[in-house]
Formats: sequence, structure tokens, C-alpha cells
Amino acid sequence: MSAVSETIVREYFELHEFLVRQHRKYVGQTRREEDDDIDFFVLNPQPQTSAAALPFVLGSPDLVYVERAIVVVKGWHTETFSSAVLARAPEIFRFVEPKVFQQAARAFGKVGDPLKVLVVPALPQATDARDESIALLRSKGIDAVIPFRTMLVDLVSETKVNLNYQKSDLLQIIRILKNYELMREPQLELFKTKPKRKVAGKAEKTEA
Repeated sequence: MSAVSETIVREYFELHEFLVRQHRKYVGQTRREEDDDIDFFVLNPQPQTSAAALPFVLGSPDLVYVERAIVVVKGWHTETFSSAVLARAPEIFRFVEPKVFQQAARAFGKVGDPLKVLVVPALPQATDARDESIALLRSKGIDAVIPFRTMLVDLVSETKVNLNYQKSDLLQIIRILKNYELMREPQLELFKTKPKRKVAGKAEKTEA
């Protein structure tokens, strides 16, 4: 996981008032070191209860109902998590293996199992392909996913131009881009589109 993706996820959960603990600061010498794929433990100090089940694809309004979660980040920002991509990357699901998960779950004590959340770049847009990916993720033991776009929209929306975020490089960069009107909400357009040129020779309408 890149440091940029890690920072986005941390800032997002902290924005929603979660307590965030990074699992490990160093990189393991072996790829299969215990819990190597777990990135964050997050805890909601004041969770709300809901009679309805949480959706599989979480949006920001759903976070108030999440009490605790183990979060794994896959910042493959040029990839869509289709079933074909998931089938080629079995390491994605290593953190839900019983031995790894149970060891990680001890970080929260003995009161219930934490949610297993995967942060993904994007799911397929086509309904059938999207449903197929979700079914595969569920079958592997994933409880929920959060798309990066959901996180970025919130971070951009909540970053204020008139505040100095000197303790957060990410929020400070967003603030600067917004200040110079290089970032617009909610489309997340980094650069304004150029105005369309008029078609040459096209007569303009005039009032009679």
C-alpha cells in the first residue's frame, strides 16, 4: 500500500471521528509475515444502532453504524475490481483467513468480531459485472467495501479554504488547490474545463 493511499484512508476515518490505529509501521521481511495485509484498526467511540443491515458498499452516512473494523487498503487506482481481477489476486483475501483474522481481532478485545472492510479503487459500473464482483467478495468473507471516490469526495467537500491544515499534508494540498480554483466540487475536477469554442461560420441568433 502506498503512503498516499494510506493517508487518504486515515484522514477519511478521522474525519468521521474514528480512532485509527495503524497495524504496523515497518515493512515485513517476508511477504507472509503474520497480519501483513492488515492496514488499520478503526474504532467508532459513539456508534449508532440501526435495525437495517449495513449495505455491502458503504457510503459515508453508513459509517455511524460501524462500531469497529479491520481495514485493508488496495490502492490500485488504475484498476477496477472486476471478478477477473479478484480471481488473479488471491492475496487480497489473506486477511480474512481464520488464523490471521482472529489474531487481528484480539486488538479489540473479546466483545464481538470487527467488520472486515476492504478499501477499493472502484467496482464495475455494469450491473451484472458489479453484482458478480460483490458476490465473489462476499463469498471470500469480506463484510463491506468502501470505494476511494467516496473517501475523496468527502475529504474535498469538508476541507475549508480558510483553515490552515499544517498538520496534514493531504488536507493542505486539497485546500491550496481549492484556493486557486483548481479543484471543484463535487465532480473532483482538478482542472477546469476549457469553454467550448463556437463553430466557425455559425450564425448567431439575433432578436427580431
